[in-house]
Amino acid sequence: MSLETNARGCLLGLACGDALGRPVEFKSAAQIKSQHGTVTEMLGHGTHGQPAGTVTDDTDLALCIARSLVEQGTFDGQDIADRFYEWYDSDPFDIGLMTADAIREYGDGTAWRDAGREVWHRRSEGSNAGNGSLMRCAPHAIAFADDFDTLTQVSRQSSKITHYDPRCAYGCAVLNYTIAGYLQGEDSPFENALAHVEPDAPTELVETLRLVPDQIDDSQLQTSGYVIHTLQTALYDALTADSAEEAIVSAVNRGGDTDTIGAVTGALAGARFGSKSLPDRWLSTIEYQEDIDLLAQALATTDIDPP
Repeated sequence: MSLETNARGCLLGLACGDALGRPVEFKSAAQIKSQHGTVTEMLGHGTHGQPAGTVTDDTDLALCIARSLVEQGTFDGQDIADRFYEWYDSDPFDIGLMTADAIREYGDGTAWRDAGREVWHRRSEGSNAGNGSLMRCAPHAIAFADDFDTLTQVSRQSSKITHYDPRCAYGCAVLNYTIAGYLQGEDSPFENALAHVEPDAPTELVETLRLVPDQIDDSQLQTSGYVIHTLQTALYDALTADSAEEAIVSAVNRGGDTDTIGAVTGALAGARFGSKSLPDRWLSTIEYQEDIDLLAQALATTDIDPP
């Protein structure tokens, strides 16, 4: 498969996971099973009451980043923060608490480099390391797929616009390094990602992720909005599935934070298996499909300069 095919798979997979998970967000696995059996199709209504195929803040913010990278030709944190604020000002139906607080902080005049940190300092443990930057960061992996040092730097900087905690910043680095490894055809991209960040990343993050996939039982995976839970579960489903569709369906039907876990799993599995592993019935239904496709191709074929 080509870099372009896998890049398209990454962003389209992110959107498919987001849209498949959106109607059942906050439902438990038992509630999903009772109401829907196994969710394999794009459902309308449900959580947030939107039509089938509607995406959430996961995809919206990823597209803000993708458009910024393509139009600016580099990582520009100021431009990304401006796009986040413009999106926030449009009154989206879904937005994470920490993301909203940081964007408001930025709108009140705090520099983009400092807004996430100011919010993080005010939050207590247990509410300061959500998955809100992890869900949106995949475009960086496509743009800087051939420069892992820059990718790590940019992934962390981009996270800190809203999510300053080192678990979030390095979680984004692990995710993007793994995606980039798939785009570059590496045999063991996840293992390489962990080795790359281990000297500097938080111990809890590294030790939890190291259990994937062979040292943790499927039933032990958690589906909260905590960044480490989301990344561990998404990695497990993306690494153990035989297709992107299988990975996304598995992730969403676990319940909990279904749109974000679905989105992160979709980005990983789409990069691993390529866009052809995503079913046409999903792609024809998801919001912004054409724009996502074009942006993925642009990220994969345009020279994006390091900051």
